Amino acid sequence: MRPTAFRRPAWWAAAALALWLAAPSAAFSSPLPAAADPPRYERALPTAVVLIDVGHGGIDGGAHYGGVLEKDINLQVAKRLYLVLRSKGIPAVLNRTGDYALSDENRWHMTRSRHRRDLSQRRGLAETIDVRLLVSLHVNWSRSPAARGPLVLHQDEGRSALLAFFLQDALNREYGVRRIPKTGKPYYLLNAVKLPSVIVELGFLSNPSDRAKLTDPRWQQRLAEAVASGIRQYLWTAG
Repeated sequence: MRPTAFRRPAWWAAAALALWLAAPSAAFSSPLPAAADPPRYERALPTAVVLIDVGHGGIDGGAHYGGVLEKDINLQVAKRLYLVLRSKGIPAVLNRTGDYALSDENRWHMTRSRHRRDLSQRRGLAETIDVRLLVSLHVNWSRSPAARGPLVLHQDEGRSALLAFFLQDALNREYGVRRIPKTGKPYYLLNAVKLPSVIVELGFLSNPSDRAKLTDPRWQQRLAEAVASGIRQYLWTAG
């Protein structure tokens, strides 16, 4: 159950969520400052290395196959990735910890489009929390059941491309495939977020072999560890 306090602060509700994840023992030792007191709140925001963007959620289930929903797979792998990164000494935050839509937390983007509010909330958190990179987790889909394997999409920028290379290589080794990352030019998140960001398509829900992996907790752990390995290689190389 999400803390109800996150629904009151309006535009920075998602940032409060990240604060809770980064330091649960200290975050609420005293009441959160009022919205009219931004300097104190800004000093309270956590500093992390990785923002894990958990694709979809709530009313937005993403890709699906029968009763298997992308939003659930994204969250399961994201939680595992969070724990793996923290165990390696890499501070991380999640922007979604349960089955809810981030658009519901967005009260500052005046638009009727739930999809636009969802995307702008994800971008807003990346701009509010002091992080070095963003990794957005998703599951792929194709009309062809033969399409399989992971795919990493990156910004048209060197650091993002380097991060994508390490992530793609780590995931390729898990799947036993040879794929190369691609530039994700049409994707809002990659165009709007200024820090190095990638979209990780963990596999194809439309492919029987990939689907078996994506829904297997043991494979979800392997995928999380592969993504964490790619992040560690990038941080070691980029300095």
